[in-house]
Amino acid sequence: MGAEFWTTPLSEQEWSAISLSLKVSLWAIVAGLPVAVFFAWLLAYKEFWGKSLVNGIVHLPLVLPPVVCGYLLLITMGNNGIIGKFLNETFGLNFVFSWRGAALAAAVMAFPLMVRAIRLSFESVDRKLAAAASTLGASPLRAFVTITLPLISPGIIAGLILAYARSLGEFGATITFVSNIPGETRTLPIAIYTYTQMPNGDLPAARLVIVAVVLAMVALVGSEMLTRRLSKVLHG
Repeated sequence: MGAEFWTTPLSEQEWSAISLSLKVSLWAIVAGLPVAVFFAWLLAYKEFWGKSLVNGIVHLPLVLPPVVCGYLLLITMGNNGIIGKFLNETFGLNFVFSWRGAALAAAVMAFPLMVRAIRLSFESVDRKLAAAASTLGASPLRAFVTITLPLISPGIIAGLILAYARSLGEFGATITFVSNIPGETRTLPIAIYTYTQMPNGDLPAARLVIVAVVLAMVALVGSEMLTRRLSKVLHG
């Protein structure tokens, strides 16, 4: 590769894969955050029958092969799937072969990381603080927004950034659910795989690998720095 590796600018296809990955990952965490906060709160604070089952389902994407998750998405969220058919016919939302499907696949695979980080923050908060606010007349919602939410914010930030990094690297579920369509579903990992299968694809594949490593490191280091800084602010 030599000098060509550093002097040749990224092609339009390479930039497309990078920008699509950033877009897909952003929507994945935005859509998944409210659901992650709810399940983290539920698993941290509530006791109910079937809690272990719910906890297992939430964390299932961590242990299932990504291809299995992609297939399950295909049969549930596809145009003929149980949920996908309803959404397509009622709201015109189509997930198969679109960036929205890629975002959904990334959200599902990153969801357990987000829940776990936020749940640990919930469990570290002293519940007596919210109880004291309630005795002073604060509603449960106001106590959550003004007391609990600021205290769990380091966990939320850590979960968001870790989930974002995981979404950037999602491959198996995405290619199984939405295939490999240039400019629409060909994210960064899929583009790397595609280039490795093409003649003379070593150069663009290597450059995209460097981009992927840099993005992942920025996310991980940024998560650590933001979490530490916010923790110092919250604890004086």
